Amino acid sequence: MIAIGPTIGDWEVAHDVSDWIEIAAVTVIAVTVVVSIVVMVRAAVTGGSAATSLWVFKQAFSRGVLLGLDLLIAADIIRTVTLDPTLENVAALGLLVVVRTFLSWALVLEAEGRWPWQRRDDADSLA
Repeated sequence: MIAIGPTIGDWEVAHDVSDWIEIAAVTVIAVTVVVSIVVMVRAAVTGGSAATSLWVFKQAFSRGVLLGLDLLIAADIIRTVTLDPTLENVAALGLLVVVRTFLSWALVLEAEGRWPWQRRDDADSLA
């Protein structure tokens, strides 16, 4: 029987998908830098203090970088699980996920002033 289109076990498709996810992640991070700077400048021009402008920048930047990191993790998982699922590669993936998790926590702490597992104050959730 001849299969039409991509099939399970078609590792070239998995490789292409992981490449496109990585491209999307890099694009998200690059656009985040530009948007964050624009938002910060707009906040400064509209009369915000330097601290407020910096806080606005941190908020916008952290969210975009977190999304980019999530996409990079997804690409790594696809690549490791489908293309080369050796014990060494799975261990490397585990280490990457741990490092990116700590980086994500640090970004949340920097942007929001709290750890990701801490509850938000009611005033924070309205912002």
